[in-house]
Amino acid sequence: MKLFSRPRSAFSRRPKRDIPAGLWSKCEGCSQLLYHKALEENLKVCSKCEFHFPLTAAERLGLLIDAGTFEEWDADLGPADPLNFQGPRAYREKLKEDQQLCQMRDACLTGTGTLDGRPIVFGTTDSRFMMGSMGSVVGERLTRAIERAVELKRPVVIVSGSGGGARMQEGLISLMQLAKTASSLMKLDEAGGMFISVLTHPTMAGVLASFAALGDLILAEPKALIGFTGPRVIEQTIRQKLPEGFQRSEFLLEHGLIDLIVHRRHLKAVLARCLGYLT
Repeated sequence: MKLFSRPRSAFSRRPKRDIPAGLWSKCEGCSQLLYHKALEENLKVCSKCEFHFPLTAAERLGLLIDAGTFEEWDADLGPADPLNFQGPRAYREKLKEDQQLCQMRDACLTGTGTLDGRPIVFGTTDSRFMMGSMGSVVGERLTRAIERAVELKRPVVIVSGSGGGARMQEGLISLMQLAKTASSLMKLDEAGGMFISVLTHPTMAGVLASFAALGDLILAEPKALIGFTGPRVIEQTIRQKLPEGFQRSEFLLEHGLIDLIVHRRHLKAVLARCLGYLT
């Protein structure tokens, strides 16, 4: 005796309901699927393994700078295409696309504001814009911000997150920004100023090799990938297996390359305490 009067094929003809995009995110640390709204409410930190997802420049600003106190500097600076770079994709096209996505002219935001009532010079990169890579605008904005910090006698806090290093699309003009930012930090140091560098996931290549590694105090978020070259490239080059956790914040803290690991939830309070101790 049939239990169903309707053939099974009728069920298969029902239209499938697709899961709307943007509802779930996969954690890089533990591969868990996380409900996007809950992830944002938790400051984009995985509730399972505490992996810290990247934040936008605007989110970094809102997390650390007191509301209504930020004054952006050099917002009019925009990137050029000195090499007329084409490659698989024209540089101008990529810049235009990222500018529309991020609503920024380039990958760096600088200015001044207060952190828990303390005036500082603040800078942050946005990894959505060409992976936060070092270009002429990023280097120039950071250099100008550091030079103004010397004039204003204010401490500098820069939050770095770049997986792109220096931009090959700008050639030597991009590479010279590494020396330029480092030189400006030397002037800050000679003037008795202070620089706190905050490293986030990922901070790699030219950004780490320049200003990001020169902090008087270097903080990092948990489980952030920090290094010059990725671990897979290193393993292929030296033909050896790297230690577990190599280039993560915890490994770098153990070996003395950073000073402190701070959960995103506590970062503003810890920075305020450090500024109070050191200024």
